[in-house]
Amino acid sequence: MPDDILFNITSTAPPEYHVMDNSSNVTQHIDIYKFYERHSKMIVIDRVVTPMFYIIGFPANPLSAYIWLNRKTRENNSSAIYLGALSISHVVFLLFHVLQELRYAWNITTYDGYISCQIFNMGFLIPQYLAPLLVLGFTVERYIAICHPFAKERFCTVRRAVLVVSCLLLLCVLISCPQAYFWTYDESYQMCNHRPEVHDSTYVELWTWFSELTIFGVSPLAALVFNILVILEIRSLTSSGPAAMSGGGGGVHASTVTLLSVSFYLICTWLPFTIVYSLSKRFGVGDFSLSPEEIDMDPTWQRHFTYKTIMVIVTEITLSNSACYFFIYYATGQHFRMRVHQILVPRRCERTKTRNHKSKSYMSVSKSSHNNGVSATFV
Repeated sequence: MPDDILFNITSTAPPEYHVMDNSSNVTQHIDIYKFYERHSKMIVIDRVVTPMFYIIGFPANPLSAYIWLNRKTRENNSSAIYLGALSISHVVFLLFHVLQELRYAWNITTYDGYISCQIFNMGFLIPQYLAPLLVLGFTVERYIAICHPFAKERFCTVRRAVLVVSCLLLLCVLISCPQAYFWTYDESYQMCNHRPEVHDSTYVELWTWFSELTIFGVSPLAALVFNILVILEIRSLTSSGPAAMSGGGGGVHASTVTLLSVSFYLICTWLPFTIVYSLSKRFGVGDFSLSPEEIDMDPTWQRHFTYKTIMVIVTEITLSNSACYFFIYYATGQHFRMRVHQILVPRRCERTKTRNHKSKSYMSVSKSSHNNGVSATFV
């Protein structure tokens, strides 16, 4: 997600913030991590909740990608291409997120270096930008398949889905490239920071707001509009008579219910984050020169701490996007659920279960014959 818990703080106060004590003209050094541990519970929330999504997401996303991109699943099923690419983007995002989590929530040096700083800040945004665009992509495809069925054979194909995914990936790379220029390693603070020449300029802020509000604000809203149109069309078809909810290029494999559920889940988790994030300027930091007791009583600081706590909660809800789609696939997709069982349930167990069932059936027949037609079943 764009900027984590402590990211915005570094623009005002780096990890070791220098404060001038006007009474003694002595520069004080404040460890920003200990500072927030002392006055806020947001870091504790982040440290406890985030690893849970790692535990879920790291095994679930590769499994989902394997199922969707399996040859039998993706054959004549364009939606599987989008869902498989979405699962891969989530894996990449979580790998980057681990490094950021160690840096900002645990104060462990990870990507702080001249080259790694630039690569990280560019690469970390690519899967973030790609996820909502992929959801928008298959939402538009679903709209075409349901609302314009005669155009389905032309636009809802596997080949076109691969092309769209490739174009979206290229677009995300291009949008993320400026981050490689914005960021560099700051020797004075020994951390990744904005370049001095852009630190005080409005270009970085304008670019960030434009790109992130477009990706994380406009894209979910557009997906919401298309979802509403799809639902209205389905209701209209259902009221007129039996109407099957076909999938884009292969409804058996990726149903409309699955795609709508994924789309709405992204909308319900990303839009609140975008709204809360847009209010960050209204809840700025207070005076760092105050004593700890004064900070606990200062209304500006308390408003800031409250906002940051709400922000980290909303951020964790948004992070669930990268971990919990597996449960939506499993609950709404019969083919996906069947494939999960085939992969996770050992074949020996299945053969044993089948053999025991046949054995019981044979015993029931034998008992019935021995008793001269008197039936006795053992099930």
